[in-house]
Amino acid sequence: MTLAKRLREAGCQVTLVEAAPSTGGLASAARHGEYTWDRFYHVILLSDLHLRRLLEELHLADRLRWGTTRTGFYTDGKLYSLSTSLDFAMFPPLSFIDKARLAGTILYASRVTDGRSLEQVPVDTWLERLSGKQVFERMWLPLLRSKLGENYKLASASFIWAIIQRMYAARRSGLKKEMFGYVDGGYALVLDRFQTHLDALEVETLTGHPVKEVRQLEHGAELEFANGSRRNFDHVVLTVPCGRVATMAPELSETEIARLRGVTYQGIACASLLLDRPLAHYYVTNITDGWVPFTGVIEMTTLVDRERFGGKSLVYLPRYLAQNDAFWSKSDDEIRELFVSALERMYPAFKRDQVLAFQVSRVKEVLAVSTLNYTAERLPALATSLRSVSIVNSAQIANGTLNINETIGLANSQAAQLMARLRSDKASLATTGAA
Repeated sequence: MTLAKRLREAGCQVTLVEAAPSTGGLASAARHGEYTWDRFYHVILLSDLHLRRLLEELHLADRLRWGTTRTGFYTDGKLYSLSTSLDFAMFPPLSFIDKARLAGTILYASRVTDGRSLEQVPVDTWLERLSGKQVFERMWLPLLRSKLGENYKLASASFIWAIIQRMYAARRSGLKKEMFGYVDGGYALVLDRFQTHLDALEVETLTGHPVKEVRQLEHGAELEFANGSRRNFDHVVLTVPCGRVATMAPELSETEIARLRGVTYQGIACASLLLDRPLAHYYVTNITDGWVPFTGVIEMTTLVDRERFGGKSLVYLPRYLAQNDAFWSKSDDEIRELFVSALERMYPAFKRDQVLAFQVSRVKEVLAVSTLNYTAERLPALATSLRSVSIVNSAQIANGTLNINETIGLANSQAAQLMARLRSDKASLATTGAA
């Protein structure tokens, strides 16, 4: 949507094609009982300047709400607070020396300004070297497995560096407080306002139009939709995951297709629960105990005003999955039983009759893993061998972590490069007399 906006503002006639019934993708909304909120959990940081500028353009800056939150840590069957320096100093699972090495690792990573060199170092090697074997096995390894499964063995140090960088961005930019924010109304409001904005710019939006194939023509490109219909455009920009790009554009070279199919993706199965009372007082609880079937606990209503949910609590329980994970085959009922049973074990005061609504959202291609030598060997280029076909997708976020701010920033930068390419193509056509 941001790409469509920028290209239209630059003078292009733009058609936005969306396979789903509505725009928004991973930022789309869902019903949680009788309330509407984000399908997946999202948070805004003070340093998320691309997103904040877009909200200003959509006249939504006044709907931003900010607050401070607490962080929990669940390890060895116990829940600890890790919200302050004192909490960290008193954290029992690590010795004083281990805490010092962990803190030193995070501080060092926050001061590295370019993560490209870290793409050559395996993430486990880098973390164990900086933090020591004890801290790596006790803290880092369970967290890596919770995010990447066994794909952590493929990841470079750039992966964890990018996560630390985002969390420390506010401090580096001179902001005094590290605060979390959200839009009052959630991304349902943002997407509704954004779509109205695109309509006013005369961007054509086609929802419910899955693309089957894109073909290069003598001049321009042709899209074939799943329903058999076809349309021609001067230029097509594919924003879908890399494997789908390879399938949609079979005329790409063998080298391009191999590179696209070589990108490793993590997916997510995320349960959202509406509870009649809070679980705890932490926005996020990180988990290192391997028996827990979800990655973490995100209690959104420690940040978002509970009155928006009638005084109830909204909780997300994500589980990140590799493409071949057997967990994909589990039904919603199986996941509910597994997750609710784990909550009963983790939180003694929690009872399953407190769950007022439960649903599971699944997306198989969410995050492109920053594998070794990612930029050189895997990062998809904007331009392709098909003159009228380009790629802009989140796999091009090489040294960052996937979030809405990074996605908007990518769209902004790639829109500028696309316009330069389109102008060059027009000049070339005029030179050859084909315009």
